[in-house]
Amino acid sequence: MSGDGGFAGLRRDVRRAARSLLRRARKSHSLTLGALLVLTVAISVLAETLPAHVPPSALIVPLLLGGLLLRFKSLMVLTFVALTTGSYVVSGLAADMPKIGFMLTLGLVAWIVLTGAKVRSRLGVQGTRGESMLIELRDILTAQGELPRLPAGWRAEAAIRSAGGQSFSGDFVVAATRGEDQLEVALVDVSGKGIDAGTRALLLSGAFGGLLGVVPVEEFLPSANHYLRRQNWDDDFATVVHVAIDLRSGEFEVRTAGHPPAIQFDAWSGRWATRDSDGPLLGLVEAPEFPVNKGQLKLGDALFLYSDGMVETPRRDIGLGTDRLAGHAERLVAHGFRGAAEELVVEIGGPGDDSAIVVIHRQTHPAELAESLPTNRPTQSGTSRRHRHAVLRLLGASG
Repeated sequence: MSGDGGFAGLRRDVRRAARSLLRRARKSHSLTLGALLVLTVAISVLAETLPAHVPPSALIVPLLLGGLLLRFKSLMVLTFVALTTGSYVVSGLAADMPKIGFMLTLGLVAWIVLTGAKVRSRLGVQGTRGESMLIELRDILTAQGELPRLPAGWRAEAAIRSAGGQSFSGDFVVAATRGEDQLEVALVDVSGKGIDAGTRALLLSGAFGGLLGVVPVEEFLPSANHYLRRQNWDDDFATVVHVAIDLRSGEFEVRTAGHPPAIQFDAWSGRWATRDSDGPLLGLVEAPEFPVNKGQLKLGDALFLYSDGMVETPRRDIGLGTDRLAGHAERLVAHGFRGAAEELVVEIGGPGDDSAIVVIHRQTHPAELAESLPTNRPTQSGTSRRHRHAVLRLLGASG
């Protein structure tokens, strides 16, 4: 055990030292360039004096490291030195050695590394920092799509699947609460799909997330349209479905901008109804009007917001797709729509298009209400009393 613990500690120390060395290398480019030049020359000398132990192909190592750590101009210097010393080493090899093949391989690796560095230099970053920035932006987009925690008696889920399983999607969700009594959710579908629409989705998610919950409900879509028109994108647009729900009464307002209509499940009748407000696409009209469709979520009711990737395919009309979505969702009624968003986006979403869905359910069963209460959290007497009172009120209303 002590040996395992010592070995694990050694590995941690090695990883910590490697990360520290990498940070220092990124901060001091001249020092990094000097170290890689020394490494290149050392490999060349060893490859010439000890060809049986150090092959000339080892010169690829400093080139790859340079591609991760150096700026473009410094990388060009390293590449020139590596090709020069590599040519000198190869010229001294035996006649039966593949000299031309080695130089072609080294030259190809150098070209690949320089091409990647040239692309990254356009962003003003070197090495893997550009990829790290994209990962952070993706995480920000994912975090903004997380739905806020709702009071007892309410459950909300969201799921997004990008076309081709890519990390970026043209569909995204932003949500906010106004105090403890109102929830706002907007599901946005940017023109294009996958990575092609991902950059615009990142930009709009930040802007729309800043508007949601700040501007009045009726001004969200006009403000979003104004922002989109300011971008001067040629033929790009976005569709949005925006809903605001009063968490006390269940009354809601739905507004759409060229988006498929929301659908509501009525628990008392078992019927499904579309909630369409038929507004224009965002970004195409200077001063559009967005009609409102009002309704109420009673105990047991649910509201579904979804993108066209959930219901429309080249071989399927959007109306038939909506019926198919409602039919599959109806199988989940007995489970209180738990996990419905993830299941529906996997089972119903089109594989060639971005798919997204939001499910908002007003719960009715005592077991559902109990599971919605916070668990494993620090005790807060005021919050706990409010949750208990909310449960009692909802149970009284359902009786």
